[in-house]
Amino acid sequence: MEAISGGGAVNYAPRMFEATQALGADRRVRLLGQPHLHEYIAFVKEKTVGGERADVRALADEWRAANDHFYELEQSEAGLADEVQSEPIGPSLRPLADALEATPRFKAAFDALPTTIERVELDRLVVCQQSVSLGFAADLQARLSSEPDDEELFRFCLPMSPSVAPVEVTRLDEYRYLFTSDSSDFRPHEPTLLRPGEATGLPSHDPVGAVLGLPVGFGSNFLQAVRVDGRLILHNGYHRAYALRAHGLTHAICVLQEVTRRDELKLIGADAVVDAPEFYCRAARPPLFKDFFDPKVSKILDVRRMRRVIEVKLDVREFQIVD
Repeated sequence: MEAISGGGAVNYAPRMFEATQALGADRRVRLLGQPHLHEYIAFVKEKTVGGERADVRALADEWRAANDHFYELEQSEAGLADEVQSEPIGPSLRPLADALEATPRFKAAFDALPTTIERVELDRLVVCQQSVSLGFAADLQARLSSEPDDEELFRFCLPMSPSVAPVEVTRLDEYRYLFTSDSSDFRPHEPTLLRPGEATGLPSHDPVGAVLGLPVGFGSNFLQAVRVDGRLILHNGYHRAYALRAHGLTHAICVLQEVTRRDELKLIGADAVVDAPEFYCRAARPPLFKDFFDPKVSKILDVRRMRRVIEVKLDVREFQIVD
């Protein structure tokens, strides 16, 4: 399958080189021109290095120029998102897919809607995430061989055993804990009730009746998209997708979830898509993945490094009730 980007050729290499030039900051490529000017200005002023001194008028001017270019794209590339290429994976990858689909991690991540694993075109994926860390994408790209075969591509896009970022744990007092990680994918999971035989290494020497656990960790980390109204909206795996495209690859192996009605979109869609479904699902030319590589609608920014923090507070009370 050949990628048809529309609007002329795009040079994918230079910005990965630029990722090595920033020191003491997270160099990111950020889309501008859509959807909201105030969000872009707030992002620059609050999160970029030196952003507090930014010229708001200049920021508005560059966003406006990008917005004008998007208007041109709405004419020249109308319907491009509806022509995205996708096809089933070949028989050689079916054993890998079967093994992945049988894992508890995959089953838990995709338990609500019909799901397939397909080969998809990257350039015409609709995007709702506004920025990508060039440093992280460069680290991922470095793991790829010069010419990845189908098996390597599958394992890169849908890792069987994903790497886990370090997590720091701080006890603030008797009932409060802080969990901190550099990963933007760091998140709390659902509370879990464990029976004594399921919990090992407990410090208590007295009999234990039950254990309540609140896991903190990471998402499935698969490259995945949502198919809705004939379009593919990239949901997760932006950095893997960026690394592949910068490496010269036009297609990726992707988990696709099928949405047939808007209530299903509310169940699995990203907040931005759920809040503005008409924009992402029906606009003549929504933001596309290839826009990250187009300097007319994107900008390289040095963003202050941030860490994700999860605070867990226990509220324990003891009392008696009468049956």
